[in-house]
Amino acid sequence: MTEEKKIEDEIIEEEQATSAAPDPSEAPDEEERDESPESQEPDIQEPDTEALQQELEETRSQMMRIAADADNFKKRMERDKAKLLKYAGENILRDLLTTVDNLDRALEQGSVEGGEPAQKLEALLAGVELTKKGFESMLERFEVTPLGLQGKPFNPEEMDALTMEASEDVPANHVLREFAKGFLFKDRVLRHAQVVVSSGPAEKAPEEE
Repeated sequence: MTEEKKIEDEIIEEEQATSAAPDPSEAPDEEERDESPESQEPDIQEPDTEALQQELEETRSQMMRIAADADNFKKRMERDKAKLLKYAGENILRDLLTTVDNLDRALEQGSVEGGEPAQKLEALLAGVELTKKGFESMLERFEVTPLGLQGKPFNPEEMDALTMEASEDVPANHVLREFAKGFLFKDRVLRHAQVVVSSGPAEKAPEEE
């Protein structure tokens, strides 16, 4: 091979190598690669810790106020309940004072100096009778009513038997007489009646022959 041919082959090889090498001007821009959607990272905002702390403090304050209100309400209810129990009989006692006043007036009428004893007694009885009616009206207002057991069958849930007596008119095991009345308070027995119970007709002695 001649010297000229050798030089020519070297020139051709250099040209081929140059054409095969990548063009630096065609390389992708580094900034453009960073702006591609795949290379972008999501924009994560840091939480506002100061705002969260303030909201937490407000919630804690509200819960403390609610707890304090509930505690005050409970204490107030307990005080009202204790007061109600302490003065539960106030209305009844107030009405009883009226009865006491009526009894005082009846006694005054019966103890007036002068006059006939029969008239004094009559005035006293009239005053006591009025007082009794007023007292019964007061009991009715408080839903206290007498049982009224005369002639009824004996019932141990409402009555206490003092004794038994024979009777031709009242059947056996029926109330012959009330020694002390029984009373109901609403639908509950307030006091048992004390009664005499009939034992039925008396047994007749056999006739002598």
